[in-house]
Amino acid sequence: MQYLKYFVVALLFATTSLSAQNKNITLEEIWSGSFRTERLQSLHSLKNGQQYAVLNFNRASGVSTIDIFDYKTLKKVETIVSSGDLASVPSFRDYTFSDDESKVLLTVESQPIYRRSSLGKFVVYDRASKQVTLVSEDKIQEPTFSPDGTKVAYGKSNNLFVFDLATNKTTQLTFDGKFNEIINGITDWVYEEEFSFVRAFEWNADGTKIAYIRFDETKVPEFSMDIYGSKLYQTQQVFKYPKAGEENAVVSLHVYDVKTNSSNEVKVSKNYSDFYIPRIKWTKEADLLSAQYLNRHQNELDLWIIDASSNSTQLVLEEKDAAYVDVTFDLTFLNDNSFIWTSELSGFNHIFHYDITGKLINQITKGNWEVTNYYGYEPKSKTIYYQSVENGSINRDVYSIGLSGKNKKRLTTREGTSRAAFSADFSYFINTFSSATTPPEYTLNSAKTGKMIKSIKDNDKLAQKLLDYKTSKKEFSTINVNGNDLNMWMIKPSNFDSNKKYPLFMTQYSGPGSQSVSNSWNGSNDYWYQHLAQEGYVVVCIDGRGTGFKGAEFKKVTQKELGKYELEDQIQAAKQLGELAYIDADKIGIWGWSFGGFMSSNALFKGNDVFSMAIAVAPVTSWRYYDTVYTERYMTTPQENPSGYDENSPINHVNKLKGDFLLVHGSADDNVHLQNTMAMVEALIQADKQFEWMIYPDDNHGIYGGNTRLHLYKKMTNFIHDKLGTEREAVQANEKEEVKIKG
Repeated sequence: MQYLKYFVVALLFATTSLSAQNKNITLEEIWSGSFRTERLQSLHSLKNGQQYAVLNFNRASGVSTIDIFDYKTLKKVETIVSSGDLASVPSFRDYTFSDDESKVLLTVESQPIYRRSSLGKFVVYDRASKQVTLVSEDKIQEPTFSPDGTKVAYGKSNNLFVFDLATNKTTQLTFDGKFNEIINGITDWVYEEEFSFVRAFEWNADGTKIAYIRFDETKVPEFSMDIYGSKLYQTQQVFKYPKAGEENAVVSLHVYDVKTNSSNEVKVSKNYSDFYIPRIKWTKEADLLSAQYLNRHQNELDLWIIDASSNSTQLVLEEKDAAYVDVTFDLTFLNDNSFIWTSELSGFNHIFHYDITGKLINQITKGNWEVTNYYGYEPKSKTIYYQSVENGSINRDVYSIGLSGKNKKRLTTREGTSRAAFSADFSYFINTFSSATTPPEYTLNSAKTGKMIKSIKDNDKLAQKLLDYKTSKKEFSTINVNGNDLNMWMIKPSNFDSNKKYPLFMTQYSGPGSQSVSNSWNGSNDYWYQHLAQEGYVVVCIDGRGTGFKGAEFKKVTQKELGKYELEDQIQAAKQLGELAYIDADKIGIWGWSFGGFMSSNALFKGNDVFSMAIAVAPVTSWRYYDTVYTERYMTTPQENPSGYDENSPINHVNKLKGDFLLVHGSADDNVHLQNTMAMVEALIQADKQFEWMIYPDDNHGIYGGNTRLHLYKKMTNFIHDKLGTEREAVQANEKEEVKIKG
């Protein structure tokens, strides 16, 4: 039976014969950075629209610089600041301009807290006087210039402060902040992780007011992790983490008046019993603030407009969905305070235009495809710029379209993944293009026509280097599974022989709205898959139901049954692939990380007649252990949906284990807690099931640092060899024989 419909077959290097590719990709090379791509660091377009700034760091000297380049010539115009000229700043790792670009905020120290948050020391560099001013002697969070660049607001010790650059005076705005109880202006753990932001305060247009969210997490249960370190006694990290069905932080919205040094709580005219405030944003008018309120089930999203001068509120937009409403950053207020908004109202993510009262002016983009990135609006030509998958869900292109929805233009034409960084006046964009066959290329393009003006940077050296290595085709296709055409890629050994049978190793993530099958350049795992192909495996990745960029219905079919349909697709796909003449159906393995580890565990347990081995890294083993925002978005609460939680959690299916199982976790994982793995281990023990496991001390959800990644991938690779088995000896013998013949 013909299950595979090939629509792209991508040769990594079509111009070079395989005979020239004789080096094997090693694990040491992958995780030492041997295949690292060149990129543009911290690019910022200047207000004049003709120049851009880039952060450069000289590894040899340790000197950081912010350099200005001209868009037209791509030549360096000036160096704004060099740490080599600053006695008090040995180097810096990031920067932010004030609105008028007369000052630059430099990050000189940074200490990570969670995935997106950090504590640091910051200085302000005045371009005219060339003076450096330390914002605070203490480590602070999220320093942000006022619109006129005269002040910096920041968070410290759960309170908000404002530092006046003219007087060097610091004003404390809030006083009730307390660790693990009250947070002002900085998000709690679950907001940071699931709503993707840390700074929960915003200056208004004229710098007279600051809106901020206050979190009262007093009733949120605490989670603790042992941090072992190198001392005689371990320490403990204790933080508030609301697991599914438990108490969330109580949030409230406040506006601080800089002139009167007073703060007022905003009360919207709707009674919410349990809710989130995932976004706040000021309009073009200094007194008009927008705030998005989301109910706990996350299937009703309200956009409010608040008049900060009178404290009056108006509900301008209500979005409801049978499953959930996605929260995005795609909200742009125009000069008349009408706004641009993205939504899945039509069944696919598209761009809409509303007036300030919430009346729909028009749906700007339309079609059975998704807008994947909203870049912005250019008022003079009334043009919107965006990225979409109109040219196939595994590809990305950049487009322009009129505010009216007319004059749509495709600005990028190469099949693959294009990402744009526009100049401030939208006259140019720097396009980052890559595909499965082309490493990232940076080009300057006209925003009006899309035409390439100049090449900025490429990775030709990397491409040339890889010509010396054995690499295989990444074959893109679709596979029809359970009535759906699912995106898939396959990598075969470079000396593939269709008359032989090969073990099959499947990789996937499968989380809601995600995508693992994309026409883009390699990440570290892709090189690992090439390494496995060299060792005699066929490697496959499939995006099943629940993944993204194919419409809301495809994505949201998994509602209240997270892991059910996704798993059915992986099991059925493995069965169908096992029917191929060159696949050994008795040797099919699967792996995944995080949600992917949840899936690989379930696949081995529930699909024990298909999969003979699985690796699960940092997996959720019971959705009861994961956080409120993520889990309840797709599952509601465990009190409301106990069967959905328990039937789809691998911890409840350990008795079905027949194959070989490797379980891996970091002991300091603040996201998917080690509790998940420890509970799974206990369940496996009590079910008298043999398995292997590995704990990485003091490592978080990413499991990295020093030799950690290399050690992990060596362990997984050895496990694959030991448990799946390959024809490595035969492959290597054939290769040696070929070398003798050619010699």
